[in-house]
Amino acid sequence: MASIEWTKLDDDAVKVAKALAADAVEKVGNGHPGTAISLAPVAYLLYQKHLRHNPKDTFWPGRDRFILSIGHSSLTQYIQLFLSGAGVELDDLKSFRTYGSLTPGHPEYKHTKGVEITTGPLGHGLASAVGFAYSQRYERGLFDPDAAPGTSPFDHNIFVIAGDGDLQEGVTSEAASLAGLQKLGNIIVIWDDNHISIEGDTNIAFTEDVLKRYEAYGWHTQRVDWTNGGTEYKEDVTTLNDAIDLAKAETGKPSIISLRTLIAWPTPNKTNDASSHGSALGTANVAGLKEVLGFNPNDSFIVPDEVLEHTRKVAQKGAKLQDEWNQKFAKFRAENPGNARLFDRLYADELPNGWEKAIPSFPAGESIATRSSSGKVINALAEVLPEFWGGSADLGGSNNTTISGAKSFAPEENSTGSWQTSPYGRVLHFGIREHAMGQIINGIVLSGKTRAFGGTFFQFADFMRDSARIAALQGIPSIFVWSHDSIAVGEDGPTHQPIEHLTAMRAIPGLDIVRPADANEVAVAWREIIKIKDRPVGLILSRQNLPTFPRDGEYTSAEGVAKGGYILLDAPSGKSDVILIATGSEVQIAVEAREMLASSGINARVVSMPSIEWFEQQSDEYKESVLPKSVKARVTIEAGIALSWYKYLGDAGVPVSIEHFGASGAPAILYKEFGISVDATVEAAKKSIAIAK
Repeated sequence: MASIEWTKLDDDAVKVAKALAADAVEKVGNGHPGTAISLAPVAYLLYQKHLRHNPKDTFWPGRDRFILSIGHSSLTQYIQLFLSGAGVELDDLKSFRTYGSLTPGHPEYKHTKGVEITTGPLGHGLASAVGFAYSQRYERGLFDPDAAPGTSPFDHNIFVIAGDGDLQEGVTSEAASLAGLQKLGNIIVIWDDNHISIEGDTNIAFTEDVLKRYEAYGWHTQRVDWTNGGTEYKEDVTTLNDAIDLAKAETGKPSIISLRTLIAWPTPNKTNDASSHGSALGTANVAGLKEVLGFNPNDSFIVPDEVLEHTRKVAQKGAKLQDEWNQKFAKFRAENPGNARLFDRLYADELPNGWEKAIPSFPAGESIATRSSSGKVINALAEVLPEFWGGSADLGGSNNTTISGAKSFAPEENSTGSWQTSPYGRVLHFGIREHAMGQIINGIVLSGKTRAFGGTFFQFADFMRDSARIAALQGIPSIFVWSHDSIAVGEDGPTHQPIEHLTAMRAIPGLDIVRPADANEVAVAWREIIKIKDRPVGLILSRQNLPTFPRDGEYTSAEGVAKGGYILLDAPSGKSDVILIATGSEVQIAVEAREMLASSGINARVVSMPSIEWFEQQSDEYKESVLPKSVKARVTIEAGIALSWYKYLGDAGVPVSIEHFGASGAPAILYKEFGISVDATVEAAKKSIAIAK
């Protein structure tokens, strides 16, 4: 272990960080000062002594990643970004938690330089850190697989500060289990074991031996106690530094360090007090803290020039580290020109020329479930996009998310009779851990430049809602493959049949939901999903076989999927009496209803609308051409609740939907019993026409 160089200026900088945390919260009148005060030496130690980072280039590829899983303690990170000179300035700390500032209440990706991930919902930062480690290893396998451990420009560490709340959330248990199985030795978690949550002493709800639990997951564990068993409090940075060095040296296991702290130390009247967790300390207590720290209690936002000059020297260290990395990268580039070209393409956010040609087309008349056609497209894309990888939460064979012939991502000793593994494999196995799967996919996408997908049944997307929401909030292109999309799940019954899920997921701003009607719509959907760089997508797929529509004559091209909604079949006479709007497996019902209505002299247009979100991105002129306002008679057909559709139905439209839970039975019987049928659509069309008149 290397000895730590720690001077009086380092002590002074920690004191400055504590006072700034108290002042920032006090000025705005709300926030979470306690943890930011007690964690000041931890964050300072990481940013100044351990993190490989350059404050002047916060996203260079060779950097270590820092994740503040306890996002409510955002000042812990903001203050270090300020002290290191990464772009946050004193005025930004003064405007903490105010509208438009660079220092919002929780760290936000793309908003503040140096923030790797949006954190706030407890647990997901630590869980996503596992995805960061997945990404690091997979990219190393793409670019530099034969380099000796620790010698590649693609080797780096992921440092996490987590709290009691993070360790209580179930998603961290799911993700930590996978991290241990994967032997992700570049994850180092410092757990702020302060025994405090909003309701006070965690003994009321959180008493297990967490380190034993993590040891059972396969983690390297250490304990550092700054309270010395409750006898005397000392911020012993040397002991913590030694623990971090040991964690860095342990490359075969992820590491967690339990750091016993006292929240808000050394604030008079607030140390080890739950009220310091989420409330301003009060003027008198802030003054008392400053007196203990040796500052004038009447001064605010105190930053001595010599302290800032000292802390911002870390930029010189970072520039040197980046120069060293550049030299290592240049050597890699010279020795691996092909892999270097792949690196250049990915980090330029480009796709290879002609990649779309690999996407299959499907012959008319073929009956195939969209989950199956999706699997064929996934495998075709994998042939031309090495950055494309993914898997499932134990449902690969059902939702067709397995890349055929590829090895599974896991240590070699994890091979089974069914799966051959490699540390650089591209088939992901999450086990039955949907929430962790979502957060790991997010972490992969945030950390590097690969495109990862994760699949499960649509019903279980409920377990992934936080993952989907946080992906949308960050504007990252995570891909969620959700199959078995309706009551057509059949005999498994209502527990497995999504009813409200399409509407619920569409309600998330910035999440695109795509429900294709046939195999060729699936192909176009995947093509468009791969192009997307700034938002997540949920691809909703059928369990049951669906007819593949002819794409000549009356039928229009599946290219319309790219616009979210398009005219699949126009009215026979060219003038519509009613418009039938459907998605997924219900588009075939609309097509058959159109024929039946024509026999009664009623002209119906069929609009396939796989993605409301993509449709809404189109021009007003295009939307009017598909859904002209002059045609007020409209029917929507979707095997779920109708809440998504009323904006298109208007005051004369009639939905064909399911407004209750499903039942166990054969899919055809359920569709008939619950009125998702051609007859019901025809009846709804006639009713809508009558209302419109």
